[in-house]
Amino acid sequence: MLRYRPLGNSGLRVSEICLGTMSFGEAWGFGADEATSFKVMDAYAEAGGNFLDTANKYHGGETEEIVGRWLRGRRDRFVVATKYTLAMDHEDPNTAGNHRKNLQRSLEESLRRLQTDYIDLMWVHAWDELTPYEETMRALDDAVRSGKVLYVGVSDTPAWIVSASNVLAELQGWSSYVGLQIEYSLLQRTPERELLPMADHYGLSVLAWAPLGAGVLTGKYTRPGADNDSLRSTSNEQRGRTSEKSLSVARAVDAVADEIGVSSAQVATAWVKSHGNRYIPIVGARKVSQIQDSLGAARVGLSDAQLQRLDEVSRVGLGFPHDFLSTDGVRDLVYSEQRSRIDPR
Repeated sequence: MLRYRPLGNSGLRVSEICLGTMSFGEAWGFGADEATSFKVMDAYAEAGGNFLDTANKYHGGETEEIVGRWLRGRRDRFVVATKYTLAMDHEDPNTAGNHRKNLQRSLEESLRRLQTDYIDLMWVHAWDELTPYEETMRALDDAVRSGKVLYVGVSDTPAWIVSASNVLAELQGWSSYVGLQIEYSLLQRTPERELLPMADHYGLSVLAWAPLGAGVLTGKYTRPGADNDSLRSTSNEQRGRTSEKSLSVARAVDAVADEIGVSSAQVATAWVKSHGNRYIPIVGARKVSQIQDSLGAARVGLSDAQLQRLDEVSRVGLGFPHDFLSTDGVRDLVYSEQRSRIDPR
């Protein structure tokens, strides 16, 4: 059974693995139908899962409607997270962005589709550079004070914006972000430069989307019988997920999985969880077998040696100023040549 952990600095208890619902619906021409989506959520709930992540944009609202119908009679047992920001009507510029009008409209429509009177966690879906973060934070706080939203989080946003937003909220006595949702996996480790240290400083939970690298870390392209014909024809190529470097990371995942007798997907998901209780992978599924496989990651423990191997093959350079500040010469200047005698905090 899944374990639970506090979300950020709040007292809200959420599952150690979050169920992402972007694959629920057929409006985009792909995804699980309603009956299959219900079975996936059933399997997740049977394993003790209570944390559902959706968005108003997914399948044009169809996903929220599916989740809402499944929640009938059991709404309060689940932590329901949804998002706003992305355009719902591309002919109306005010159905997009992080401004107050779009939040108000999006919230009311999400409540209707989800058949509920409150959202547990409202995510800002992506940074909107046209809307001042001050407006966004005040509007989010008003939504919390109305009782229609309980907690707020932020997704796909630069570290300095998140930091400034939480400092403002603290100074004003407004609701601050409790979670950060980002792409994070063995194929995408650049958040380690700024986003993750920032999240650690503010005690934010890190919700990692695409922990399987859009399927690359499942062995889809690296196991015997791999689908090599489609290897270069997917969006993964554009994201660099199927570069030779990325495939070498996938092979390392396969090797660790074979050593301990689990699936590659479980190893990739367990790697995200290995960073600590604030790290929660978001796993999606179009089939019951897929969610059952991903949930198995909760029982996978990676040894220090295995973690080191995965780290070495996937490590990214931190860049300036981190690389500069880590050199012995600079550290001697910052901390003096007696730094080896200074105990850390």
